[in-house]
Amino acid sequence: MFAPQWRNWKKVFGLGVILLVVLAGCNTATRSAVTGSPVPAEQTPQPSVEPSPTATMTSTPEPAALVVNGERVPMREFEASLTQLEAADRDLAIQRTAEERIQLVANDLIEQTLLAQAARANGFNLTDDQLDNRIQQLVEDAGGRQAFEDWMSQMGYADESVFRSALRRAVEAAWQRDQLAASVPSQVEQVKARQILVRLRSTADSLYRQLQAGADFATLAFQYDPLTGGDLGWFPRGFLTVPAVEEAAFRLQPGEYSEVIESGFGYHIVQVEQRDESHPLSGEARLTLQQKVIEEWIETQRAAAQIEMLYP
Repeated sequence: MFAPQWRNWKKVFGLGVILLVVLAGCNTATRSAVTGSPVPAEQTPQPSVEPSPTATMTSTPEPAALVVNGERVPMREFEASLTQLEAADRDLAIQRTAEERIQLVANDLIEQTLLAQAARANGFNLTDDQLDNRIQQLVEDAGGRQAFEDWMSQMGYADESVFRSALRRAVEAAWQRDQLAASVPSQVEQVKARQILVRLRSTADSLYRQLQAGADFATLAFQYDPLTGGDLGWFPRGFLTVPAVEEAAFRLQPGEYSEVIESGFGYHIVQVEQRDESHPLSGEARLTLQQKVIEEWIETQRAAAQIEMLYP
């Protein structure tokens, strides 16, 4: 009951690409060509009296679905993410409106872009060669170029340039997430506690009076939780799903117990058994704190960002 409420770490976009980012690969050759047509000697052009102006070719920017702090998220990339989400919804029998899917994809790409921007600002530089290596590894893992192109088509990528853009953003965002996660130390202040949890206030008040009269906390706890005796184990701040219980626990010294605490689960009395200013985090607790750090960072960055939604 007190395990953290996990949020889904499979981001919308991650359905197609994030699982592939970790792969490494070999170089793929990049090609560019500049062609020109020489003027035959017998047709050497005569100079005109007034030189004609040289035409300047300017490429038309690809339509954007989002603009985040001035950085454009291409429309085709947005639509590919929509395709992936629609496919996932079908596979999982999830009912969602078109507007809900658009909002989910927009939120995911905004978060990815903010993370990618921070990665670049913090010195991360994904070179074209490194990106080529990753794509070549994906080609090999897919079973060849044709199989890889079939997969891209299924994921909604119109061509490899769209996939490259999406993959670059995903790799940059993943790097920044790793930096944020690494900021959570392996040891922090924690308490070891147990609780008595009952459904009725009258029962909780009766138990509290028994404790005041000298009853043993663990003995009473096992009456209402025969399996674990209400053991909450070691936990840091920010781990329990009932903040009031957690706050009460961190105010107590070993051997002390709280007053009755009401929550959506019922009525709690919590007792602290041990405290440690620097106790090793369990894997579950560290993941929870890392997720909180990332979510809080994104919330702060998003509040300060300039975001323009252009889709549809």
